[in-house]
Amino acid sequence: MRAVLQRASRAQVRVDGVPVGELTRPGLVALVAATHDDGPAQVATMVRRIAELRILAEEESVESIQAPVLVVSQFTLYADVRKGRRPSWSRAATASLAEPLIEAVIAGLRDRGVEVATGRFGAQMEVELVNDGPFTVILDT
Repeated sequence: MRAVLQRASRAQVRVDGVPVGELTRPGLVALVAATHDDGPAQVATMVRRIAELRILAEEESVESIQAPVLVVSQFTLYADVRKGRRPSWSRAATASLAEPLIEAVIAGLRDRGVEVATGRFGAQMEVELVNDGPFTVILDT
């Protein structure tokens, strides 16, 4: 699995102009993607890292200050642009594999007591955020 974590003071995701998830206080926006060989071990690692990484203000973690996380699925994190002019999506998991993995990340965070907002899997989404810092990290399991 792969995630881009962005520290945000606020964020919102909309589908067809309608808000479906938002951060109304500082937390993380997690753009998350899965690849073909991901499974429960990668989900557990992703959940642990998102919850425990000390990347918020004052070197705090999501768990330590009970910060919210906005999870948005984004298969394009596995784009291969090394050749040609069109990205290849062959490294991204199919929707039937990726959706349960992304849902497992969301459930895993919630099981740890994290407040989680979400986008909508497979939808055309508008994601708006105020990046705090700016602070962005890439996380691979």
